[in-house]
Order: sequence, then C-alpha cells, then structure tokens
Amino acid sequence: MVFQYKNKDYEVEIIKKDNKNTYVRVKDEKIYVTTNYFISEKKISHLLEENKKAIGKMIQRAETRKEKRELFLLFGKYYDIVYGDFEHQITVEEGHIWVVDEKVLYKWLDSFIHTTFYNHLMYWYDEFEEKIPHPNLKIRKMKTRWGVCNTKNHNVTLNFELFRYDIECLDYVIVHELSHFLVPNHSKNFWKQVEKYCPNYKEIRKKLRD
Repeated sequence: MVFQYKNKDYEVEIIKKDNKNTYVRVKDEKIYVTTNYFISEKKISHLLEENKKAIGKMIQRAETRKEKRELFLLFGKYYDIVYGDFEHQITVEEGHIWVVDEKVLYKWLDSFIHTTFYNHLMYWYDEFEEKIPHPNLKIRKMKTRWGVCNTKNHNVTLNFELFRYDIECLDYVIVHELSHFLVPNHSKNFWKQVEKYCPNYKEIRKKLRD
C-alpha cells in the first residue's frame, strides 16, 4: 500500500495485533499502521485519506527530525546514539541507544549513572571483611579529586566524571575511599588495604591520570 503526500509516495506497512484501536506513525519516510486483525486494507486506506492532514504534519515533523548519530562513551563502552522520531522515547540495546531527543537521553543517563555508582558502592561495602560504617553516596563534579571520604558523617563522594572511564576505575575509587574508613591517610598501610581488594590499583591510577 502507498500513501501519497505532496506528490511523493510513502510506503505503508500494516502491523496486525490484538488491538482495539488503530495507530499511525511515521519513521524513515515510511508510514506504519498498527491495527487489529479484522481491519481490511480498504478501510485502512480510507482511514489514511480521512486523516491526510494530520499524517502530513507527522511527515513534516519526521523530516525536520532526521536521525542523527553520535558515539558516547559510558563506563568503557561506546554506544551508538541515534536520535529520531521513535515509537518509544528511549531504547537501549547491544551498544545502541535509540532516543527521541537529548533531554530524554540525559535524564536516562543521569539515572543510569547514579544507579551504577550506588550499586557498585554497596557491592564493595559488602565485600569488605573489615567492619566499616555504612557509606552514604554523594555524587558531584570535582576538578582535582576522583573521590572523597568523610569519616565523620560517613559520606563517600564520587566524581560524576567517572562514568567516562572503565568500570574498574569506578571500583578502584570506591575501594580507595572505603579504605579511608580504616586508614585515614595515604601511608603504606593504606595502600596495602587498597591492594587487598584492588591488586592492580597502580595500573588503574595511571589510567585516571591520563
């Protein structure tokens, strides 16, 4: 089936589902009609003609929001971000992020980064054999530090920019800060404590310096 708008033909793909209603969307210069199993092509064609003005606006909107792509580094993995007029606001799958706009993307990223930081902090807290206080997570951008441990109020502050590095870098900073609950300075004993849970900490520190 073909739908014509301003002397241009648009292919119509019909998707049959157990739906009560019929939905129309435009993507990649193609019109998708999702409807139930009992709607005929003739009725769909009539429906499209009846709503030609509304569909025309959908086509114009889709054309002004052509897909654009960019690569994004998140915890050591590159994601191919594709902006476009998609059915779902954001879909994340196998190294790809399909998203309608940057506002939705950054809202999702903020939530994902905070969840990842928190989950890894709790993981390492449970891993410590020594008795340490339950840490309170704080996240903020810092210019000179990757993390800060406040032994008085039990806050562990992590630099937001850690999301740009491999996940092992995040783990090292967490181990580093939790170790300060046991050794408040950077003595030999402190680094032995860090090495217990992060044997390759020297290599990771070099990555964070670069």
